[in-house]
Amino acid sequence: MKSVFARTDKFPGWWVVSACFTLLTFSSGLGFYGLAVYLQAFSLELEWSVSSISLATTFFFLVSGISGVAIAKFIAKHDVRIMVVGGATLAAAALFSMRFVDERWQLFVVYGFYALGWSASGMGPVTTVVTRWFQVRRASALAVASTGLSMGGIVVTPLIKWILDTQGIRNGSPWLALIWFCGTVPVTLFLLRAFPQPYGWLPDGARAAPGEVANIPGTPLAEAVRSKFFKAITFGYIFALGAQVGGALQLVKLVEQRTDRSTATIATIVLSSMSIISRFIAGRIIPKLNMTRFTAGLAVIQGVSLASLGLINNRVGLLVAIGLFGVTIGNMVMMQSLLLAERFGVRDYPQIAARSGLISFSGTAFGPLFLGWLYDVAGGYRSSYLAAGACSIIGAILFSFAGSASVIKAEVAPANAQ
Repeated sequence: MKSVFARTDKFPGWWVVSACFTLLTFSSGLGFYGLAVYLQAFSLELEWSVSSISLATTFFFLVSGISGVAIAKFIAKHDVRIMVVGGATLAAAALFSMRFVDERWQLFVVYGFYALGWSASGMGPVTTVVTRWFQVRRASALAVASTGLSMGGIVVTPLIKWILDTQGIRNGSPWLALIWFCGTVPVTLFLLRAFPQPYGWLPDGARAAPGEVANIPGTPLAEAVRSKFFKAITFGYIFALGAQVGGALQLVKLVEQRTDRSTATIATIVLSSMSIISRFIAGRIIPKLNMTRFTAGLAVIQGVSLASLGLINNRVGLLVAIGLFGVTIGNMVMMQSLLLAERFGVRDYPQIAARSGLISFSGTAFGPLFLGWLYDVAGGYRSSYLAAGACSIIGAILFSFAGSASVIKAEVAPANAQ
């Protein structure tokens, strides 16, 4: 069978997007959404407090944020597949090692290695690849690729929850490792490529002339990180992502406490399904909107949904609020990449996104810890989710100060494609 990259009649960019979709499906299902399942499993099996496990989750996101800077530098100069395959292998080994965790310090060690693998094979490399392959249709391409984040919650997370509910951490973790490795490594090797130019294409499907290397436009890193736009978006995401991740990772336990296990499983499906539907809609309308205002609106909706989850106790009301939360959860993550790529271009995008991620991931890291601490102090989730709602509103206010994302201050700067 002829490789999709060897063909000269059809743009292979959408095959690359399908690989990115698959990577995010497994990284979210076993990583982002999976952390909520692991929290509940360790809490039940080892009888650890929510705050102690939430601290390990905080450590996970801190490590992934810090490591993102080095990962961005590597993929800017080398084949992205090296990093993704290495990260996927490390993540699979960490998942397997969860079966040996008996003490809290061991969980931190496992989560540390898991965070490194997750960061190297997840959102950072994926968004970098998509922004290189698409420019005009970037919003649509990112919408398709990032739908994997939600698909992971629909397909993978219920599966791993069933595995851990029936077999426990010790017997279930080898299966989690196998799922991760088989779901990420083959598709990376066969379908993921860093740039379109080596295969005779330019972004969005234009043909490259023989020997042509396109200039890569964008703002230099040093200029980008000093801008008001970068600061407002980055610090806004500290609050918006902190509230989102904290709320999402505590969601399974909240729903189980107020209803039952089956409703908790349905909740993850509702959350992910609404994320998928809303992301496809957003992918079509975002190019026609002011991206910054759209993101601020998402943060407001997220605040309302999280506050509602803190106040509602009945099954139907919880699922409605979770559906509203799902509308924001996928689009909020996607918008961070789109905002930075739209404003600063592709030239230094990996490093710019990594710097922004390093700062905003502090909120992502401390969100679960903050909500877990409030849960232990207050004896319930009402205070936790009301606080998360307030943090989302603060994020919306900060976004409103950023200004338009449509102005790229730096002109085209030459750079050689890898």
